[in-house]
Amino acid sequence: MRTYVVAFADASDLSRELLGGKGLGLAEMTRLGLPVPDGFTVKTTACVASMNDDGVWPDGLAGEIDDELADLEGRTGQRLGDPGSPLLVSVRSGAAFSMPGMMETILNLGMNDEVAVAFAAETGDERFVYDSYRRLLQMFGEVVEGIEAHVFEDALARRKRARGVQLDVDLDGGDLRELCDEFKAIYRDRSGGEFPQDAREQLRLAIGAVFRSWDAPRARVYRRAHEIPDQLGTAANICRMVFGNRGDDCGTGVCFSRDPATGEAVLYGEFLRNAQGEDVVAGIRTPEPIARMEAVLPEAFHELVRVVSLLERHHGDVQDIEFTVERGELYILQTRAGKRTAQAAVRIARELVHEGVIDESEAVRRIDPAQLDQLLHPRLDPDAERTVIGHGLPASPGAAVGAACFSADDAARRGAAGEAVVLVRHETTPDDIHGMIHAQGVLTAHGGMTSHAAVVARGMGKPCVAGVEGARIDEAAGTLVLGDVTVRAGDEITLDGGSGDVILGALPLIAAELGDAFAEVGRWADARRRLGVRANADTPEDARRARELGAEGIGLCRTEHMFMARERLPVMREMILAVDDAGRARALAKLLPMQQADFTEILATMHGLPVTIRLLDPPLHEFLPDAEELAVEVATSPPGPERDAVERLLGRVRRLSEQNPMLGTRGCRLALLRPEIYEMQVRAIVRGALAVAEGANVEIMIPLVAFAEELRRLRELVEQTIADELAGSGAVLEVAIGTMIELPRAALRAGDLAAHAEFFSFGTNDLTQTTLGFSRDDAETSFLARYLEDGVIERNPFAQIDQDGVGELVRIGVERGRKARPGIKLGICGEHGGDPTSVAFFHRVGVDYVSCSPYRVPIARLAAAQAALADGSATSHDR
Repeated sequence: MRTYVVAFADASDLSRELLGGKGLGLAEMTRLGLPVPDGFTVKTTACVASMNDDGVWPDGLAGEIDDELADLEGRTGQRLGDPGSPLLVSVRSGAAFSMPGMMETILNLGMNDEVAVAFAAETGDERFVYDSYRRLLQMFGEVVEGIEAHVFEDALARRKRARGVQLDVDLDGGDLRELCDEFKAIYRDRSGGEFPQDAREQLRLAIGAVFRSWDAPRARVYRRAHEIPDQLGTAANICRMVFGNRGDDCGTGVCFSRDPATGEAVLYGEFLRNAQGEDVVAGIRTPEPIARMEAVLPEAFHELVRVVSLLERHHGDVQDIEFTVERGELYILQTRAGKRTAQAAVRIARELVHEGVIDESEAVRRIDPAQLDQLLHPRLDPDAERTVIGHGLPASPGAAVGAACFSADDAARRGAAGEAVVLVRHETTPDDIHGMIHAQGVLTAHGGMTSHAAVVARGMGKPCVAGVEGARIDEAAGTLVLGDVTVRAGDEITLDGGSGDVILGALPLIAAELGDAFAEVGRWADARRRLGVRANADTPEDARRARELGAEGIGLCRTEHMFMARERLPVMREMILAVDDAGRARALAKLLPMQQADFTEILATMHGLPVTIRLLDPPLHEFLPDAEELAVEVATSPPGPERDAVERLLGRVRRLSEQNPMLGTRGCRLALLRPEIYEMQVRAIVRGALAVAEGANVEIMIPLVAFAEELRRLRELVEQTIADELAGSGAVLEVAIGTMIELPRAALRAGDLAAHAEFFSFGTNDLTQTTLGFSRDDAETSFLARYLEDGVIERNPFAQIDQDGVGELVRIGVERGRKARPGIKLGICGEHGGDPTSVAFFHRVGVDYVSCSPYRVPIARLAAAQAALADGSATSHDR
């Protein structure tokens, strides 16, 4: 077997990594005896070797291509570039992972002036021959020389106008022959050289261009978005041409074995008569539904139905198939697993199980967990026309339609009145929470994927588009300017949280629902996963939604979030700004019943499932009044008691302000300075738990611990407060006490901490910040995008766990914690707990559960099952 090149007929036992998906499909279909045009594949290793040597082909590649081409010529009885018996071929890319439309294809290669004349005489069809030639000239010019497509398209449009026709097929042979001359002139002017008449030179240049297309900007962006490694390279497939543009008994089409939007088991696709190559998807002519093919080419259609059914059952998955019909005879050019919506993916997986094509485990493997976001949020009607006026980061998925509101107060007022609104802000703060609660979605001019707006919106299941490029927001005037469009307060806009698009006007929405199909597939996943899945939930509504989506408890209840509501924030500020113990005690007395009521409802909602409550961890800047606004008020107010009060408040705020509040007096540090705060919270937890009739399963988590002595002292405080609350009541309440591991020292000294903790929960959001030294908001709006673009790092560490750094600390913490306390319970409560790749890592590390926002629970359930299936540890019993 040749090192770099292999014929389709000899390649079916080779890997996808060597042949690419397209090459493997062609080889397998050849083995099955399906109607595939003859050809050969240049393996991905040739592309990789070329990339590693500045585009220089590896030794022996050119000779192997010549030898394989000679074999193909012998089998077909035609020769590349021979006017007497011309062999024309296509050159198509084909990576191991499907990257539709990202790389290049060239058709009709081998055509030149001499071949065109002879071929036209032989076939008696000048129109067909010069139609094929002009396509080659354009594709070759675009792909090999980088000539802009519009230059050729403009020339074609001028020719049609001159002839008074609208469609390409209405041009006759003479028109197309003259157009070829014009295309060659364009090629010469734009490239500085003549179009190569040597067919073998065409082939060499085309294969090189296909190799280069692997590293094209759009291909790099696609790989980054779909986590495809850069080092894989692409194969090049050289295939004997079959022609769908030889008349009305010819055509080309694309079809799916099932509807990729809904999953319905019907043949789905489009077909064009007298067409070639990209015509179906180019939009030049309107294709016909695939069912129409039965009326115009019945024999080819029935053969297509047979082949499609065979391929779906053979591969056990919905197939995306490209085909050509030449003179009534069907040829299959490609088959691959079809891209599909989440709705279709779940339905197809379930139905293939019911049809006996795959088993339940394979159905679980088959669904992309990240794609489930589509099912968990309202989405835009894909058929609706949209006027996109801006683009930002798709920070929280789903779709939102509403009137633009430029203040949280306005959004809350109008939203509470039943109006659909979208909150538009420079950035959101905790002060905006009431507006976010009542808004359908959030748009910010600044901030990243883990900004306040993004994190809170995801937790609420609301769409968010953050960091909108070029957005000019005047909150006082109530205007958003994007380019030459001005959106005023009350104007309707639409947010697409999946794409980051900002759309003018109101687009129709499709309601979110998991549906019966996922309920069944979800049960299959639950029966196979080892990892437990909990939710991060701070409100009773969050808790209810988490249970509906399959959460097995709450892994993080952030108590500081309970004080962000508009009516509670002033009391929280009163406590923080108190100047003496008596003032702080009065504020805490007001907060206690609020906390108790929250805990009672959340614990009751979870019906005995574990609820991990994190004691207060407030970076003070999130709760303090804005010092600059207070200073302006002091400067602009007339002398008097009111200004004096504001001035005293400003002084207090400045004294409490810290240079780096995220690493300042928060978490356990605040509690050691002011133990009465945690005492109040623990009393509220105990009273709330005792009020739950069916019993409560409480875990108390102490945050931001770095030293074992911090945890020992605060555990003692928590235990004493619980004992005081239970004294004399006769009640019994089992409470587990643990800590959040969110500092590198805590992970490294996990063995010391385990002496004072029944559980650890790794807070990977802050652990990422403290390990990498990145402020997530600052990083995402400054250097992080450049780091990703330039390849300094491969993944956003706030979206996917940094396995080699942060992940290594998690691994160390797990090992040392378990060694010191074998029965310790270990969980993850950062947002990484809902990322499929991170979930697989946590499975391998050996934690007991992950916790994520309620709307990511189904994603985590599926990802956890796939991780167990991947390493053979999947359980077989129902949970």
